[in-house]
Amino acid sequence: MNRNRTVRLAGAAAAPAFLTLALLSGGAGAQNLGAYGALAQSLDAAAQSSGQNAVATLNALDRAGTALDRLVPTLNNPTVVTGLRNALDAARAAQARTPAELQAQLLLARGLMRRSLYDQTVTVLAVSPANAADRLRVLAREFGLDAAGTQALQADARAGQVSRVAWRLQREGAARLSSALGSVTPTRSAASYLALARATSWFTVVQDAARAAQPPLETAQFNSALTQLTSGDLNALGTSLTGLRQGAAALRATLLSPPAAQSSSAQTPAAQTSSAQTPAAQTPAASSTSSAQSSSAQTPAAQTPTATSPTTGTQGATTGSTQANGLATAYAALGRALTAAGHGDPEGARTALGGVVPALASAPAALRGAPGFDAYLGDVQNIGARAGLRADDVQALIAGLGALERRAGGEGVSLLDRWSLGTSQWLGGAVRALLGLLLALACAAPLYLLQLAFGGRNPYWRAISAALALLLLPTFLDGVFGFLGWLGDLTGLGLLRGATNFTLSQAPYGLGLHGLLVALALGLATYGFRGLCVQFGLLGGGRTKVQTPVAAPTSLDWDEEV
Repeated sequence: MNRNRTVRLAGAAAAPAFLTLALLSGGAGAQNLGAYGALAQSLDAAAQSSGQNAVATLNALDRAGTALDRLVPTLNNPTVVTGLRNALDAARAAQARTPAELQAQLLLARGLMRRSLYDQTVTVLAVSPANAADRLRVLAREFGLDAAGTQALQADARAGQVSRVAWRLQREGAARLSSALGSVTPTRSAASYLALARATSWFTVVQDAARAAQPPLETAQFNSALTQLTSGDLNALGTSLTGLRQGAAALRATLLSPPAAQSSSAQTPAAQTSSAQTPAAQTPAASSTSSAQSSSAQTPAAQTPTATSPTTGTQGATTGSTQANGLATAYAALGRALTAAGHGDPEGARTALGGVVPALASAPAALRGAPGFDAYLGDVQNIGARAGLRADDVQALIAGLGALERRAGGEGVSLLDRWSLGTSQWLGGAVRALLGLLLALACAAPLYLLQLAFGGRNPYWRAISAALALLLLPTFLDGVFGFLGWLGDLTGLGLLRGATNFTLSQAPYGLGLHGLLVALALGLATYGFRGLCVQFGLLGGGRTKVQTPVAAPTSLDWDEEV
């Protein structure tokens, strides 16, 4: 299919339904942030591999389904649940059609996730701001706020300024909506469809604030544009794009100024909860404050509210503590992933790794600004998305985070740390499993040739053969059971997933067993070679080898002569 001319996107018909679902979504309860991160990571991995690796895409979608099952009990809005499940089903169906359609479905699912978490966070902030810190960090990462924007968001949350928190987030969402619309061209292409789907995804978050814009943005406008693009009605599409861009510009204009500082003591929890849980019932003024802020357009006054902010010393201490906790949370998630991977539980390891990126969103600013930070986040996602996750993969990620810390502190970085993470990137998953299996099968070759050359009647050669077998046993076990574990993770067979527990490189107990095998091999090899030296007369106690005249024809039998 030529993407520049035709876009077979059956999912376009489903886009209006997703927008309707988003409009109906309201405040949710306390969400499982670990499951949220795992779901987001799996959806992003599926989008990244679409059109390139069908197996990896399906595996990522399966992991997304598992993460959604864990997230569903903490979502109090059944409409959002239905929308997310339908999006995953549509993405699986789109796998057989075009990558653009699959990616569009994933973008719509991500929009529903952001809207649900946004509603729930605003609700919690209105009632108990102290319990919304983790959700706020995830939202800051989801909306792409930089360090300054994240700090300003957290400061408003601590000051009880719920409307300003909503304003910052929705202003950033409006900026991303405008950027996505700017990438849409009135052509029937996959690029235009994806850009319009991305704009639709962000509209699900800012739709309440969009009602206050003049002209207002409406769901029907996005529905019409998607239908016109997929049907090839390019003239009508151009008109619709003009209207959408005018509405997006008007929306951003209404969000230029921050809302007035509210008196937290004057607001009762009941009033706050009501306004946060029912976006459709907000007044235009309140709706206009439910917007995100683009940190690049932020004024210093908007970043640091003076009317209700805590004292500078307290705020600095709290921010520093939050950042330190973010880094500690990332290390804790890596530790849990290492434990799970070391016990043959790659699914548990991936789930734990899903909490690393959200935790690092609140890491110290020096760490987030260190060279290679974004690349490290990509490494976490790529390694976490692979099948056959092993303990040393997680160890490489831990070493990489330690290297980032040293780089942020101006210290030198170990070359071995860089090599370990780089090696884990390309020598892991299927590559490691298949290479290990080949090495395991190759172990039989030297043993067979040794037996063929020297026979098995001489006890010293038998000892040497046994020593060589013991030395090759760890490689054999790692190759065979590592391959079985990767195959079990790939196919979802729990019985095979634990096969990696039988490898000697999987857990610390293998170190002692490996040492014992090496000691036995050294003993047998020493016994065998010493016996041969005695038979050759190189050591005392053996007979002298009889020299045969050169001219006389001889035949050498190793079992008798040696």
